[in-house]
Amino acid sequence: MKVIGYSRQLSVFPGQDVDFLVSCDTERYHADIVRLIHGDTNPDGPGEKIEPVQTGIDADFPGRVQRVVSGSHVEVPDHPKLRPGAQWTLQVTVAPTTPRGGVQGLLTKWDASREAGHGLFIGEDGALQVWVGDGAGNTQRTSAGVPLLAGVWYLAVASQDADGALTVSQTPVVTVTNSRFAFATSWESTTATVTEACPVRAPDGLAVPFVMAGYVETPAGEDSRQVIGGHFNGKLDRPRVHAVALGPERAEGAVQTPRGTDLVAAWDFQEEITDHGVAHTRQVTDVSRNRLHGRAWNGPARGMTGYNWRATEQNFIHVPEQYGAIHFHDDDLTDACWDVDFTLTVPDDLPSGLYAARLRADDDVDHVPFYVRAPRGAEKKIVFLAPTASYMAYANDHVTLWAPLAQLFVARNPVLDQRNIVLSEHREFGLSTYDIHADGSGVAYSTRLRPILNMRPGFRHWLSPSLWQFNADLHLIDWLTQLGYEFDVVTDEDLHHEGVDVLAPYQVVLTGSHPEYYSEQMLDAVHQYVSSGGRLMYLGANGFYWVINYDPEDRNVIEVRKGHGSNAWRCAPGEYHLSFTGEYGTLWRHRGRAPQRLVGVGFGAEGFDVSSYYRLAGDARDGGPAAWMFDGIDPDEKIGDFGLVGGGAAGLELDIVDTALGTPPETVIGAVSENHTDIYLEVLEELFFNVPGVGGSQSGQVRADITYFPTPGGGAVWSASSIAYCGSLSHNNYDDNVSRLTRNVLDRFLRDEPVPAGATASDS
Repeated sequence: MKVIGYSRQLSVFPGQDVDFLVSCDTERYHADIVRLIHGDTNPDGPGEKIEPVQTGIDADFPGRVQRVVSGSHVEVPDHPKLRPGAQWTLQVTVAPTTPRGGVQGLLTKWDASREAGHGLFIGEDGALQVWVGDGAGNTQRTSAGVPLLAGVWYLAVASQDADGALTVSQTPVVTVTNSRFAFATSWESTTATVTEACPVRAPDGLAVPFVMAGYVETPAGEDSRQVIGGHFNGKLDRPRVHAVALGPERAEGAVQTPRGTDLVAAWDFQEEITDHGVAHTRQVTDVSRNRLHGRAWNGPARGMTGYNWRATEQNFIHVPEQYGAIHFHDDDLTDACWDVDFTLTVPDDLPSGLYAARLRADDDVDHVPFYVRAPRGAEKKIVFLAPTASYMAYANDHVTLWAPLAQLFVARNPVLDQRNIVLSEHREFGLSTYDIHADGSGVAYSTRLRPILNMRPGFRHWLSPSLWQFNADLHLIDWLTQLGYEFDVVTDEDLHHEGVDVLAPYQVVLTGSHPEYYSEQMLDAVHQYVSSGGRLMYLGANGFYWVINYDPEDRNVIEVRKGHGSNAWRCAPGEYHLSFTGEYGTLWRHRGRAPQRLVGVGFGAEGFDVSSYYRLAGDARDGGPAAWMFDGIDPDEKIGDFGLVGGGAAGLELDIVDTALGTPPETVIGAVSENHTDIYLEVLEELFFNVPGVGGSQSGQVRADITYFPTPGGGAVWSASSIAYCGSLSHNNYDDNVSRLTRNVLDRFLRDEPVPAGATASDS
């Protein structure tokens, strides 16, 4: 890919600006603006539909390569007190997760380009090391000599005394709950203290910042940005700097109660914890009198169990002193930090819709999507609620590269899109919440401020027989466009930050195929909309499932803590609460808000080989309460035994009714899918014991239920209950029973008259 980019803004009004940030390794590239309508290149469908639009952007731009530097760390600006004097000590409690992963900075004031400064490191040998360099070619590295154990807490201390001697020590700080092992035989042999004479001193005027979890690889200059390298994998807790040489015993006392005139800095990461989560995720507070505060970069995980976690409390906001750790990763990313290449001012007359900056360099093309909203007061009757939080959760996922797992999931050899290959070569583009970090921990944060290669028209996802997420939702946009429906678009981001006011002007809200990741604010807004007479068409499955929230300081970053459901990874004990808010994470079902309570159905089964079809249920036959939605469809027809996603309308992930989880008693079932393969299995949260008969044709729970129920004030909810559903809309030139069913429901919801009645309580 010779050209690639992302936008600073995702959702804008006419008249607002969208900044585009581009990396290109050719001399020039061309950019223009296009409307995205259909992104499926499958020859059985209508084909790709991308239409140029007239804007102020249609020109060549100079190409330049912009580098992504991933890895989280903390920077404290240079200060004279942080420059070492005649004697000094660096100390921190540390739980490494990849101690054999090469050189990693812990607490450093080090310029790698000059070999100058001092610092506490993990060396190539996996042991703690103290480094000193004078910038004139003289360096000394003293190692503790014993490799650290992954997942074990240590008190790490490095010092230089007035005579120049260097000392480094590593002492396990292990309790019955805080580390990977609990018995001394597992870790006591890793205790070590080494002292060596050293004639080298760090230079007095080294102006680089003090760095935690890395070191300065390239200092900031007139023509270059500062680059941090040597990123650390693992947790740091309670870093301290002293202007005196302390032995391990005296340093241990300074962990909990830092004091004394020789104390230079004491960073307590729990200082940012409030009753509402980590108040300032990027701030690191120095509690010493010098107030040498730092800033966290690239989103290390906060609200994490510290060296003194006792396992008696699971929520960090209740015992912040036990959650004084930050978990750093060498592949964290929250902002690629590219420079802006060009800016679009959205024309005042540009209709609401999904657009993209089309970037072309030689024979390569990239599309950078953005959404244009309708001006306030000029909204239409229909709005498509784009599930952009879910797009972010899957952004740049690498699961297909875990070949055994991918093959088991899809029952075939996964087919890689070209952009999967690019992602495998450029992991610095960041991970999805379906990936694990290099140290094996799960990815809890995802950012939109980077190139997201699977958020593009034409991208064929490995998990689906066809499309997934962003590109799959173009099936719906194409259908609305082709049939002449006028509609607007809004995003999850808009919904989260503006609440129900985003939806209130609209008579009908349409979801995408997979609105899986939802914040409490989003869930409340949709519930309020429907309760107030709004009409919702849920055109997918496995929606309203994971608890997420947005970074209160950066609307481009989301967080999820996974566990208790169908997981790609699972949180460590004590770390199930969102750092952004302190709220319990995992599934909405486990927060008492199962999807059935909102839309009548919830995640029941999944399979990724082929899709199936629906049959009319009893409520839709003989004039039953669901018959109106099947007007013009023969009662004995298979509904959706065709489509671009697995060959059918019922596939991938399926939702079912469950009154125990909150399906309203007024709900009617219009159709039920059947004949799924044995690759389809019930989801984990539905199982009490994993026994034969939980898959495919053997299980009555493996199905999708098309449902409907009315709500107070003239509102209603209709659910398709299948991710593959929208892939069948364009079949036979949009003249098919899935298209007809969807039109029947949408047209009825658009009428200014009462919605159809549902079932009575006695019927349910």
